[in-house]
Amino acid sequence: MGKESFEDKDVAILLNKYFICIKVDREERPDIDSIYMKVCQMMTGSGGWPLTIIMTPNKKPFFAATYIPKESRFGRTGLMQLLPKAAELWKTNREELEKNANQIINELNNVPDNVYEGELDRNILAEAYSQLSTIFDEKHGGFGNAPKFPTPHNLTFLLRYWMLTGNGRSLYMIEKTLKKMRLGGIFDQVGFGFHRYSTDAKWFVPHFEKMLYDQALLAIAYTETFQVTLNDEYKESAEQIFDYVLRDMTDKCGGFYSAEDADSEGEEGKFYTWEIGEIEKLLSKDDAELFIKIFNLKEAGNYKDEAIGLSSGKNILFLEKPIHHFSTDFGMSKESFVERLKTLRHKLFCYREKRIHPQKDDKILTDWNALMIAALAKAARVFGNNKYKQAAVKATDFILSKMRDKNGKLFHRYRDGEAAIGAFLDDYSFLIFALIELYESTFEANYLKETIKLNKILLNYFWDDKNGGFFLTGADSSDIPIRKKDIYDGALPSGNSVAMLNMLRLSRLIGVSELEERVHEISKAFYKNIVQSPASCPQMMSALEFMFGPAFEVVIIGDSNSTDTKMMIDILTKNFLPNVVVLFIPSEVEEHEITNIAKFTKDMRTVDGKTTAYICRNFNCELPTTKIDEMIRFLHIKSG
Repeated sequence: MGKESFEDKDVAILLNKYFICIKVDREERPDIDSIYMKVCQMMTGSGGWPLTIIMTPNKKPFFAATYIPKESRFGRTGLMQLLPKAAELWKTNREELEKNANQIINELNNVPDNVYEGELDRNILAEAYSQLSTIFDEKHGGFGNAPKFPTPHNLTFLLRYWMLTGNGRSLYMIEKTLKKMRLGGIFDQVGFGFHRYSTDAKWFVPHFEKMLYDQALLAIAYTETFQVTLNDEYKESAEQIFDYVLRDMTDKCGGFYSAEDADSEGEEGKFYTWEIGEIEKLLSKDDAELFIKIFNLKEAGNYKDEAIGLSSGKNILFLEKPIHHFSTDFGMSKESFVERLKTLRHKLFCYREKRIHPQKDDKILTDWNALMIAALAKAARVFGNNKYKQAAVKATDFILSKMRDKNGKLFHRYRDGEAAIGAFLDDYSFLIFALIELYESTFEANYLKETIKLNKILLNYFWDDKNGGFFLTGADSSDIPIRKKDIYDGALPSGNSVAMLNMLRLSRLIGVSELEERVHEISKAFYKNIVQSPASCPQMMSALEFMFGPAFEVVIIGDSNSTDTKMMIDILTKNFLPNVVVLFIPSEVEEHEITNIAKFTKDMRTVDGKTTAYICRNFNCELPTTKIDEMIRFLHIKSG
């Protein structure tokens, strides 16, 4: 609609004659998008984008649609016909339109809050697994049919389900999906990073847009799967995602940009696709033949231009198998072959950099930045990469210093030196998640302090005192007609589910069991939604998996520079232990801040001056141990 109508002079004349036009950036205002998308679903039976609403001056909608063509066709009214008709109805039948608009708002307000009907138990996890297993694509990985989205929160739940049950199919679904995505056209084989989704079931032809949140959530999934399998392919995939983000999506202030467009020079994918002639000019004959074979290029192009239904002459790079598996085909060692391909890829990257780039959306969003901070913090400790830790610290310090008001409340967006728009549920819940991850990667007490502050603001401004759970918008939001709550995961995990897992972890870190009461109220608030479709809220399943347990709190006390201390911490941070929270108290500090934040640690001491682990479960601590193998046994540490 942007190109067809909103840039069209005739449409503009009609719009400006009859309406005050407001174009909403749904990334800046997800609250507005959420409300009016619900309106569209209620009025038309479906939703989607672009979303078109006609409303009264006091924001009450009386018309909703998604795509509207410029001119009427195939029985669908066009904008040129709709706009004057709507204006005439407003002029001649305004009372009826306002009545309908009031009725729609009343229906929205009267959508009953989820009534508590029972108690969730472990069976819900098995039901979520079963539903995901049913829609799993056995051939190509992923879930459902085209268009196919990465949905990494499905994978991170399945990883926790595997940890809990040892279910081999669960791990199989994860690995199949991660491998197929990395080989496909949905992954930028030259510059790295994932495109937004695949238009086909094979992960081949992507919608070429790149989103920051996809990079973050997928990096977490690859990092955690590496923890379980120790397969370096997953580590390399995560590292390549970070290469892309730190190179192309990082502001000098430390924050991360939101997205890169799909098109350049008015053509989707033009920046990313290749003609064989370009490869042959750029590389030697032998190198070009090798590259063309490995990445499946064809003279006529390897995909069709949907607009004309013919081969495009362009090629999307994709692999049939991991690069190092080709080495024997060319009589080379794995190491030599991988290095050769790295050199060729770099040549293509440098050549591609001279093309006109897709436009970059350089606004910095608190919630999406928080997801990237969490991914970097997790990878920093798993891979032992200090560069990732530094990037996570810099981005966090930027948000905490530049994206808060004088009362400590967050802003949602920063751009060109301006922080604006009061933060939403996702901003708080995702940043709290990031701060917990960053604390466990740095053991800097200040990040835990900030977590507690933000969680208090979240509870004070977003909590539903009547029915439990968190609203998407704060109590001080004044420019929206209603406040809504949600539990289902879309491209992003639900803020309620992330907040639930945060409070479970935070309660164990600081020893405040009252937070678990809020957790229970969230599970009650969304009980009906969860039991209807548990696979639609995999992030909630991850939170419930922690809640059902077993979950552990581990306090390590020892000299920061001691080999034993480093070994204990390494075991806890490098293994996949999603239901373990870790506190560290350096014994060389007489009175450490952590003992004031987590008061249950106040009387904990080293045993015989050795690095000591206190292992607690449900706020009850076992006898301390100085033996690493005992700690491993207590925590049931295993790997795939």
